[in-house]
Amino acid sequence: MADTSAKQREWRVTGMDCGSCAAKVRGAVERLPGVERVDVALMAERLRLTLDETQTPPEHIEKAVRGVGFGIAPKGARPEKPQGGFVLPEGAFPDAAEAVEIDSEPKEITGPADDAPTSWLETSKGRLVLGTGALLAAAWASRLVLPTEIAHWAFVLATLVGIVPVAQRAFAMTRAGMPFTIEMLMTIAAGGALIIGEPEEAALVVFLFAVGELLEGVSAGKARDSIRALSKLVPKTARLEVGGKTREVAAERLQLGQVVQVRPGDRVPCDGEVIDGTSGVDESPVTGESVPSLKEPGAEVFAGSINTEALLRVRVLRSAEDNTIARIVRLVEEAESARAPTERFIDRFSRVYMPAVVGVAVLVAIVPPLAFGLAWGEWVYRALALLLIGCPCALVISVPASITSALSTGARNGLLMKGGAVIESAARTTHVAFDKTGTLTHGRPRVTDVSVLSGSDDDLMALAAGVESGASHPLGQAICAEAEWRGVGAATATGGRALPGKGAEASIDGVTVSVGSPRLANERGALTDDLRTRVAALEAEGKTVVIVLCNDVPQGLIALRDEPRDDAANAIAQLRGLGISSVMLTGDNPRTAQAIAEGLGIEHRSELMPEDKVTAIRDLTAEARVMMIGDGINDAPALAAAHVGVAMGSGTDVALETADAAILRNRVTDVSGKIRLARATMSNIRQNIAIALGLKAVFLVTTVLGITGLWIAILADTGATVLVTMNALRLLFFRPTGTPDPAGHVGLTAETRPDHAAATT
Repeated sequence: MADTSAKQREWRVTGMDCGSCAAKVRGAVERLPGVERVDVALMAERLRLTLDETQTPPEHIEKAVRGVGFGIAPKGARPEKPQGGFVLPEGAFPDAAEAVEIDSEPKEITGPADDAPTSWLETSKGRLVLGTGALLAAAWASRLVLPTEIAHWAFVLATLVGIVPVAQRAFAMTRAGMPFTIEMLMTIAAGGALIIGEPEEAALVVFLFAVGELLEGVSAGKARDSIRALSKLVPKTARLEVGGKTREVAAERLQLGQVVQVRPGDRVPCDGEVIDGTSGVDESPVTGESVPSLKEPGAEVFAGSINTEALLRVRVLRSAEDNTIARIVRLVEEAESARAPTERFIDRFSRVYMPAVVGVAVLVAIVPPLAFGLAWGEWVYRALALLLIGCPCALVISVPASITSALSTGARNGLLMKGGAVIESAARTTHVAFDKTGTLTHGRPRVTDVSVLSGSDDDLMALAAGVESGASHPLGQAICAEAEWRGVGAATATGGRALPGKGAEASIDGVTVSVGSPRLANERGALTDDLRTRVAALEAEGKTVVIVLCNDVPQGLIALRDEPRDDAANAIAQLRGLGISSVMLTGDNPRTAQAIAEGLGIEHRSELMPEDKVTAIRDLTAEARVMMIGDGINDAPALAAAHVGVAMGSGTDVALETADAAILRNRVTDVSGKIRLARATMSNIRQNIAIALGLKAVFLVTTVLGITGLWIAILADTGATVLVTMNALRLLFFRPTGTPDPAGHVGLTAETRPDHAAATT
């Protein structure tokens, strides 16, 4: 018979900064009786498990989590802040906000009071970094002007101040059945350094560890801010039709089947179906598509998209907790939760290294005297020397030193990576998946072809620019930008008006000039067979075509396309040279996707919604190590689902914060540079580990044989620390993006076209 006393429980846990934090929470509760199916989500700050309360009351779960240093409270309650913790405000997710109806006079929508984001200076971790840093600087200064004994105690004080909170967590973990954690390793390292008379080394190790912990906390807080930014895309209010009138209500209270009005310039408040009106809708926040999509009666619209042209009446199809943006939020959380976090290398290695060193030392101390009657004093002395040699100071410093050097080099070259785990995953990348719009392409349409039927190119551009002057539509803006780049002045137009879903028209010198889609030309009987053939040829190349008409007589064609970045093809070639396969994932139609992909020499998948991109990434990650490159909100779930998510610097804040890494200078070739830097870093780390452990192995043998003693052990430990630090500093001179682009330039390039992100000066 099934145990009916077991049920699913959920808590919010604060203070988790990295994957190992989540592992500690999991380890603290899964050993308790009656606990099954433990799921810890780092970014969502969620602990979910199945609990038999007859064996373990919920209060014991909370006590266990608090015991290892984290804050916890049942879902919906306000958890206390742990040391250096960050609490996600209530209302960050759609299902947690309180809906308030707005009467004829709009009011502010209120919900549970938000917690103000905590500055790193206000956290205990921030104060610890400042305190230990100040003490370390003071100790170094005192060594110059004060006797050595006083400087010695200054370093001891700096070490103790920094290591006490770490040691407290280490012993709490030990009581919870997790003795060999990074905190315990740090405690042993610092304590060992003090015992052997190296307080300066101990103080430096403690300070670097505190800095790393602080940076992890700041990064986790920013990532949680991005989840709140997602839900803010949906407007707080909606214009609801009731009894032939409209009134503003909270968008969260919309019910299935209700009808709302969406004015030009407004964001769509719900997932719904257009029942009246024709307009272009900018869906880039959801699909990433740069050109607005035509919406007519019967078409579906997504929450968070922007109405650009005319009034739409929309019937609600999904509730607030199930709209597109809410689903994207859940996808980010689920992808983050499902992906096994990369454990810190030191923490993994310490599980074997420290027990082995202690075990060998114990055997050296007791076996020879007991088994062979040798002198206890001599063999205890050798055992102490083994422990000194086994002190992991050099090992603890070696990996952070390499990571810090790599992060510094990356920052100077516009390559942001959020920590050592990201570097390790990036180095193992075998496949790279690219978003199209804004990543492989510029993210904005550009005029590619001007085909004149009557007059000159400049005459045609002057007419088109006159009609589109002041346009907000991306195609109209691109036409005006092209005319400006050509030095063509826009014709003076009057009576301009938009033709929703078709184009625009105005009067120029008494002639009605229309700039619109082939559909508009066809409606007005101007789409001849020759013109139809030209349009089909251009559209086959993935281009959008507009036709310029004067009194319904065609004057010419203008073709536009979101063109690939200048370095995109070179980037794909560089990845291929590194043995890495590439694929393009896009929400565009197959024709446009194929045209772009063929020009770049890359595989492609088209017509993908955000959830489809996540599915594609999960299919790839089942067999390969995948890096995803994107720039839009719609890319956030896929960025989270990949082993490494990389955001382009021009992308949305959500993409930048959700991603594990970022390319700040918008160069696609920086993707290969990021991978080269990660591979070089991991090679450097392996060298450091070989140096640290190799020296220790040599002196372990010589100490057991009685050749070397305590002073050599101290020298071996200090020497190893110096060597690995110097080796790590070599990464400061690594040049990850030194490969020139096809034009022969190294570094950022400036484009002369007005619609490019960079401009010449």
